[in-house]
Amino acid sequence: MATMESLIGLVNRIQRACTVLGDHGGEGMSLWEALPSVAVVGGQSSGKSSVLESVVGRDFLPRGSGIVTRRPLVLQLHKTEQGQAEYGEFLHAPKKKFTDFASVRKEIQDETDRITGKTKHISNIPIHLSIYSPNVVDLTLIDLPGMTKVAVEGQPDSIVEDIDNMVRSYVEKPNCIILAISPANQDIATSDAIKLAREVDPTGERTFGVLTKLDLMDKGTNALDVLEGRSYRLQHPWVGIVNRSQADINKNVDMIAARQKEREYFESSPEYGHLAHKMGSEYLAKLLSQHLESVIRQRIPSIIALINKTIDELNAELDRIGRPIAVDSGAQLYTILEMCRAFDRVFKEHLDGGRAGGDKIYGVFDHQLPAALKKLPFDRHLSLQNVRKVVSEADGYQPHLIAPEQGYRRLIDGSLSFFKGPAEASVDAVHFVLKELVRKSIAETQELKRFPSLTADIAAAATEALERFREESRKTVLRLVEMESSYLTVDFFRKQQFETEKQEKNANPSGPNMDRYTEIHLRRIGSNVSGYISMICETMKNSIPKAVVYCQVREAKRSLLSHFYAQLGRREKEQLGSMLDEDPALMEKRQAIAKRLELYKSARDEIDSVSWK
Repeated sequence: MATMESLIGLVNRIQRACTVLGDHGGEGMSLWEALPSVAVVGGQSSGKSSVLESVVGRDFLPRGSGIVTRRPLVLQLHKTEQGQAEYGEFLHAPKKKFTDFASVRKEIQDETDRITGKTKHISNIPIHLSIYSPNVVDLTLIDLPGMTKVAVEGQPDSIVEDIDNMVRSYVEKPNCIILAISPANQDIATSDAIKLAREVDPTGERTFGVLTKLDLMDKGTNALDVLEGRSYRLQHPWVGIVNRSQADINKNVDMIAARQKEREYFESSPEYGHLAHKMGSEYLAKLLSQHLESVIRQRIPSIIALINKTIDELNAELDRIGRPIAVDSGAQLYTILEMCRAFDRVFKEHLDGGRAGGDKIYGVFDHQLPAALKKLPFDRHLSLQNVRKVVSEADGYQPHLIAPEQGYRRLIDGSLSFFKGPAEASVDAVHFVLKELVRKSIAETQELKRFPSLTADIAAAATEALERFREESRKTVLRLVEMESSYLTVDFFRKQQFETEKQEKNANPSGPNMDRYTEIHLRRIGSNVSGYISMICETMKNSIPKAVVYCQVREAKRSLLSHFYAQLGRREKEQLGSMLDEDPALMEKRQAIAKRLELYKSARDEIDSVSWK
């Protein structure tokens, strides 16, 4: 059967591991908080330090007037085999064994001063001390600053409230056992420890009462009403303690001898002799250890449930930020391709409407391009003055004989050249949208966050590909304009000429109009060219978007990273590894999560194994 010490020792090890990993909980209860421990509370000069030293059997705590305990001291006691050396070990100084307990006291003082300075201020950052000794029982005790009612010189005005808040932060936790220290030579009704315990534990199921300084009571008085539960009843029995006197402390009386002296006091006391077997620091330590083991066993199901819940959360978090990468080149290449596919998937969702952004491309074709086409200066180019100028200059010194064909062609070519601006602007506008979608897609691809170098490489490859697509798209839309210039739709003009001659014949049946090249005729030329350009404009509204989508959007969906994939196949293992250099902060976070996960799994297995014994 598992011994009491093995179970509490296991809890001590788990709590220590939690502390090393900084696992004190975020949202919800941490494993450290779920595992029961004993908080020692009491007013200043109530004898808290002496009780702790009696339980440990060593003189190791700083002493003095006022607030001596200025940081919580998490004291873990580990029972060792008889004959083994006693020593202390601090969490902030691992692997350093303190065999001289005077040096333990000095280290507590120095570590306190390191945070608070040589002042009377307090800090809620705990000191963690483990003591290994055959003279202790497995137990976790938390020594807290003594409660006070007024601030003294050198202390902030808020010291009373600060200490109260610190102590409450421990004793309010449902898994905390309260060791309430009260001096016997003061009225129990005024005890700071009992007052606080009554507030946070009104049923008294978590509170153990300890009465100190029994030997300092006025002659003719005793504390039997308290010890026998008549003055203030608790669910657990009161325990009386006789601490070393100041004279014994000054003489450095051995704590083991002090324990013997305490036993003799109770056994020989006419008032307390009948309670001697339930009094003293040794009995208190055993009582707390037995109760702690009982509480731990009762809480095992809830502790296991908390551990399983946390394991699930840690696994989910690891899945979110990514598991560690194997070192072989095949696994590295696979990881890179997976990252690329994840990015590509997000990018396509933007284009296809699964995510916002792709609609801006439609906006280029539906709003920007038509608006740009409307603003083209056709009115100025086909004004009467410019038509006359172009027509008169088209044939040089030879006047045209029938129709000013060269004039028509020059007017049309000049008009069509205006389409190049909106066409190229559409290409650039879509390119800008695609670049922005690449940026957003990279930011939204959670898998990439762990690899800044790979992210930069993918961004560069995507941007380079978009530049190629833009250049091809520009060439294509300019070809569309040039194709319109290279071959005119003659049927349009033949129809226009037929309509013109028919109108002139009806207006003047006797013969052709002799004022054929007058202002009216020039206006008609401008009108004809304008009609042709309007027809081309409608064509361009449809053909430019088709070309841009084909050359840019379609290619971006189909082969945005094709060149990048081709380059990956030629890269060496070292180059692949350099692309997977994780963000140090993320790597550190994963390592911390992995360590916590290992701790929780190990704790679950160990706790589960002893729970069945």
